[in-house]
Amino acid sequence: MKETPLPRKSDAKRARAAEILAALRARHPDARCELHWTTPHELLVATILSAQSTDVGVNKATPGLFRALPTPAALAAAGPAGIEPHVRTLNFFRNKSRAIAESMQAICDRFGGEVPRTMEELLTLRGVARKTANVVLGNAFGINEGVVVDTHVARLAKRFGLTRHDDPAKIERDLMALFPRETWTDLSHLLIFHGRRACKARGGSCAEDAICRRFCREGARAAKIQAIPASPATPPRRQASPARSGSATSSRRRSTRG
Repeated sequence: MKETPLPRKSDAKRARAAEILAALRARHPDARCELHWTTPHELLVATILSAQSTDVGVNKATPGLFRALPTPAALAAAGPAGIEPHVRTLNFFRNKSRAIAESMQAICDRFGGEVPRTMEELLTLRGVARKTANVVLGNAFGINEGVVVDTHVARLAKRFGLTRHDDPAKIERDLMALFPRETWTDLSHLLIFHGRRACKARGGSCAEDAICRRFCREGARAAKIQAIPASPATPPRRQASPARSGSATSSRRRSTRG
């Protein structure tokens, strides 16, 4: 199948993207996938479980799951009923258990018990969309097929002016066009790290963060607001009481008559 060309980007936009990448690398040299895994199939399972769940929650659930069912064959044989008790703390654990069991069965039946290494093959597995496939390819096999676009990546890509889109597929293509292919996996880790630690959806530290003040529209706006000096408070005007006002008027009238 012929690939659709990536959107064209100007040299200025690519240069700015390179500055953002360098700044993020300097800030987060330890950026990495925060799911715990040791084999490609464990990473695939953990990524399926991470949908609408936190990495922290997934990392609490998977050690017991992987001890009890350590191989794709064991997970497939256990079926959803055997997987559910280990992951019931996670959102949508029944649907995820079914997806894991079916994807592991497909791996055993069609791929010799090994997680496939192409986007096309991974997308044939239940519970695997492009984001999950990118996670597995980039982290388990070092294959930069695309950029993982989760909520953090989508938010920072817009705030940093790297895309105007809300659709994850369009955001991914903008990022792929701006950054060199060999950086795609690292880029997603860097954006996710910064999104979790500084440029948050709410209650972030954009105004205090140097990267956000330089590149993020929210950070620049917050920094500008902080820089505006507060105007001195104007003391309230003192008003005469009705009684005094009436008395003074009467005195002026008497004085006029005299």
